[in-house]
Amino acid sequence: MQLGFSYVGLIFLVMLMLPNIVWTKNQPKDYEKYVVNENKVLLAFERIGEVLVSCLALIFSDFNFKPWSNWSWWLVAAFALMVLYEIFWIRYFRSEKTMKDFYSSILGIPVAGATLPVLAFLLLAIYGKNIILGVAVLILGIGHIGIHLMHKKEIGE
Repeated sequence: MQLGFSYVGLIFLVMLMLPNIVWTKNQPKDYEKYVVNENKVLLAFERIGEVLVSCLALIFSDFNFKPWSNWSWWLVAAFALMVLYEIFWIRYFRSEKTMKDFYSSILGIPVAGATLPVLAFLLLAIYGKNIILGVAVLILGIGHIGIHLMHKKEIGE
């Protein structure tokens, strides 16, 4: 593992954050009603994971482009998941912005808004052979995907 700035990590974080910034002004109807019921343990996992993944994605140069090899397919797959994440958001922003829209799946991937970036960062960790980011992503995934699955269950999906 190499310490150093990761421009690939920065690209992934920008792809993650831009739709979330727009989302703050486009939250689903009745969202506040569900947020108050969030499991505090899952919320702690989510917050810790968010901070760890955000920092770790930037401080390890392991994620930057390397000469092409079969290992590069991990980065291609990770980037493809992030593109699919952007497509999820475009679809959401064009929808009626209901809770059902927000917790929808895409290509059979459940709660795509939570699952896609977690999987993308996990594949980025594999590409960079970085166990520290991998563990941080698992912590994030437990909290973030767990919360989204609970909300989806609450709305009766």
